[in-house]
Amino acid sequence: MTMKQDLAMRSNEIHWPERFNPATADLFAHNELLINASCEKVWSHIVDASKWPQWYPNARDVQLPEGTKVLGNDTTWRWTTFGLSIESKVNEYVPHARLGWYGYAPGTQPSFYHTWYLVPRGASCLVVTDEVGVGKDAAHLREADESLLHRGHDLWLATLKWVSEGN
Repeated sequence: MTMKQDLAMRSNEIHWPERFNPATADLFAHNELLINASCEKVWSHIVDASKWPQWYPNARDVQLPEGTKVLGNDTTWRWTTFGLSIESKVNEYVPHARLGWYGYAPGTQPSFYHTWYLVPRGASCLVVTDEVGVGKDAAHLREADESLLHRGHDLWLATLKWVSEGN
């Protein structure tokens, strides 16, 4: 998928913080998948970041603050994704429905914003994940491999489906 194709499919229900407008972003990815599990069950896997490496191959070295079991309001954690060691901070947290976090190199300004939006569909859950990247690193990634972020999120959704439907 190209960024232009993802922009055409993006969700209008996402709450974007200032500076992270998909229409002016240097990088954007939109992915969605219907998962045959309740949004509560899907949510439990999304917020349990310490277990991501067990089922999502693009997450490693997740370090939550001491005493933190799952992501919550204002949680800040470090992890490796797409081969980069980053820090993330939760900005939006609505249980079983919305999760949004900033991503950045430790000690720098946020350069990415990742969202999860869960919508019940009967006994299933529509999972939407959109991400915006701004700045030179995002622009470089778009030039080097425009669909990398989209493919990585396809994998995340596929493995989220697997773990949510199988457990």
